[in-house]
Amino acid sequence: MKVLVTGGTGKVGTEVVSALLRRGASVRVLTRKKEAELAAGVEAAIGDLMNPDSVRAALDGIDKLFLLIANAADELTQALLTYALARQARVEHLTYLSVYQAERFPEVPHFIGKHAVETALRAFEVPFTILRPGYFFQNDAALKDPLTGPGLYPTPIGTAGIAAVDIRDIADAAAVSLTTDGHAGKTYNLVGPAPLSGPGAAAVWADALGKPVRYADLPLDAFEGQLRQMLPAWLAMELRLMFQGYQERGFAPAAADVAALTTLIGHAPRRYEDFVHETAIAWGITKGRSTPEGP
Repeated sequence: MKVLVTGGTGKVGTEVVSALLRRGASVRVLTRKKEAELAAGVEAAIGDLMNPDSVRAALDGIDKLFLLIANAADELTQALLTYALARQARVEHLTYLSVYQAERFPEVPHFIGKHAVETALRAFEVPFTILRPGYFFQNDAALKDPLTGPGLYPTPIGTAGIAAVDIRDIADAAAVSLTTDGHAGKTYNLVGPAPLSGPGAAAVWADALGKPVRYADLPLDAFEGQLRQMLPAWLAMELRLMFQGYQERGFAPAAADVAALTTLIGHAPRRYEDFVHETAIAWGITKGRSTPEGP
């Protein structure tokens, strides 16, 4: 069985490729980069999701598709064009990476876009599985400077607690859905074992780093302004709308979702605490003492 993975060089996609290889699948990755570093045995297909000819070529000889679309201004167009080509290629199964509670946030472009793709999947004949993950633990690996410097957890996830998940559990779920039977037409919510709050995340980082860390609780205007220094203005505003929605309407996980994910992947979902401690060690930090990160 050969699986085409889109987004296969990103954080989630790389883990999905690894999980598929562990299950014995042959993997092809669609990438724009000729120099992309791929795992041994993984085939590269050079192309772009906005170039139908390259996607059609990438789908040639493919049995199944893992469809991951990065957060882009034309995300919906990319997804629907790729799905149309997958139907033409008569893929046996498609697993789509959506987002938890997509329909509850119609003002957030990538949420409502993913909900539209889910609707399209249900309208046609290709067997599909929808994966709906919460906030990624691994997003917080980018917070090294504020965490280790002033001791701030800056992401405005609020105080009530949101659904969050380790991307390795997303990868496990994707691989299971593509390599075993019984997942056609199914939607799986992918969430960790406990909700993640701003103060709670700060406390976990404080324990791992051995220093005080507090939740910054930034006003959303200030948060958007900071993002604009690093990201396009449209993306900064979109992320602001997402976190605003979390704060106003909630994004809490359900116990039934945790139980269902445990059954699907065959182990308990990974804990945020374990991700944080692993990350601190990778940074060369143990209980506030820095160690060299390399020779």
